[in-house]
Amino acid sequence: MRANEEAATALQEYAELFALTGGDAFRVRSYQKAAKAIAGFPEDISVVDVRSVPGVGEAIAKKMEEFLQRGSFRQLDDLRGRVPDGVRRLTRVPTLGPKTAIMLFEDFGVDSPAALAEAISSGRLDGVKGLGPKTLANLLKGVEQLEQSGRRVHTGVAMALAEQVMASLSAERMAYAGSLRRMKDTIGDIDILAVADESIMAAFRAQPYVSEVIAAGEKKTSVRTTSGIQVDLRVVPAASWGAAMQYFTGSKEHNVAIREMAVKKGWKLSEYGLFEGERVIAAESEEDIYAALGMRFVPPPLREDGGEVQAALRGELPELVRLDDLKGDLHTHTNLTDGIASLEDMVAAGRARGYAYYAVTDHAPDLAMQRMTLDKALDQRGQAQALQRKYPDMRILHGTELNIAPDGSVDWPGEVLRGFDVCVASVHSHFSMSRDEMTRRFITACENPYVDIIGHPTTRKIGKRSPVDADWDAVFRAAARTGTAMEIDSFPDRSDLPSDLVRLAKHHGVKFSIDSDSHAIPHLANQRFGIGVAQRAWLTGEDVINTWPLDRLLAFLGR
Repeated sequence: MRANEEAATALQEYAELFALTGGDAFRVRSYQKAAKAIAGFPEDISVVDVRSVPGVGEAIAKKMEEFLQRGSFRQLDDLRGRVPDGVRRLTRVPTLGPKTAIMLFEDFGVDSPAALAEAISSGRLDGVKGLGPKTLANLLKGVEQLEQSGRRVHTGVAMALAEQVMASLSAERMAYAGSLRRMKDTIGDIDILAVADESIMAAFRAQPYVSEVIAAGEKKTSVRTTSGIQVDLRVVPAASWGAAMQYFTGSKEHNVAIREMAVKKGWKLSEYGLFEGERVIAAESEEDIYAALGMRFVPPPLREDGGEVQAALRGELPELVRLDDLKGDLHTHTNLTDGIASLEDMVAAGRARGYAYYAVTDHAPDLAMQRMTLDKALDQRGQAQALQRKYPDMRILHGTELNIAPDGSVDWPGEVLRGFDVCVASVHSHFSMSRDEMTRRFITACENPYVDIIGHPTTRKIGKRSPVDADWDAVFRAAARTGTAMEIDSFPDRSDLPSDLVRLAKHHGVKFSIDSDSHAIPHLANQRFGIGVAQRAWLTGEDVINTWPLDRLLAFLGR
């Protein structure tokens, strides 16, 4: 819901600015927690009392009410005026905290990521207290990561915008194409095709999400949105819909390969159709175009020139795993730790999705900030068992998300872990360990007989945190040997494992779990992004343990 997302973003910005001005850490966390709760609230806060959101007290509610009225609130406006733009630019660098940003700005005049890179490279920051060689190297890496991400956004941001644009316009037919349709991890701009009359272009330019019109025409209009993302809208003939979708979906390399096939037959393939001279061979559907070329239809996520053309010609494309194939979710959270919804509400939402089984996997005690204890976990287990009677047709699995320590050990001993239905184990700290150390860390976790799934294995946060460094061949060999599944975390800012590593893991014989890692009810819908990653990696239902029937899953888990 747009109002929830925008209000949460404003409150998160306020929390960041409040921290930059030396605000109390407890209040900063309360603002961050409230922002998270608002973003994940299942109802639209513009039509319900925002006080009904867990964690939103009277003071925050008044800020949000003012935001809903005018798009900002007084305290946010005040802090925006007090914090220099240079400091705010610096805080976009991964691993750079607010205190360091202020120090760099005030003491060294560093007012941008580029200025920070120059200061580090020139040696101006050598010997500065708190900025040792390792810290400076990490900051420089963070600047490079920020530059590489540029204006690219993760799939979740791009999908929300594409769906907003399509909902705001009227057309006979409309769809997104490009890298978003191929479900790439990051998106540079959004391509939308429509069968419509020319009036759609004026309507598009007049939308409130448009901040700049880059180019305007009868057949194509390009705009910059208020989020900074470019959206290109093209009007195409109904008779050429399939050809246009094929052409503008890409990738460039895939399109070159199939155009060359057409040329060898004496044909021409363009966004208007597949032609022999003036005769139209195929144009209305993508399926017709691929069939005319003697190929099976190639699903968009596979169109990366990664062997899909040859496989389609041989009729050997796999039957890709689909969203409807998922029979359950094996990694979710509740308000017992860092989620915002109760166990009962999360379980009910899982049942509403038609799942045959649903696992709750709140954090274990070594993630100290969550204040988890064994007594709390056992009490939750009792609640889950009581809820099971209410949902006899969906198996409730009581699990835990363990923390993989630097030595590869996890929170609880075997006699405790034995009582959980499923154990996900994840790295949540010490991200900068050496390649050899990180590899040993993962292998040790895989060798723990009670660890079923390695959660979000690379730990990356797109645009914020780089993947950890490990010998993934060695890790995947160990996972295959021990029967430990690798997770595809469906949160779009994680998409972790990424598709290239999923393909490598599959090569080694690893199985996978596609999980939402939900911390709120709306997050359960993120599974479509995990499915996109899995499809890009050529996975079938056989590769994914949570497409399996319950008895087969439990046998895999050894429970």
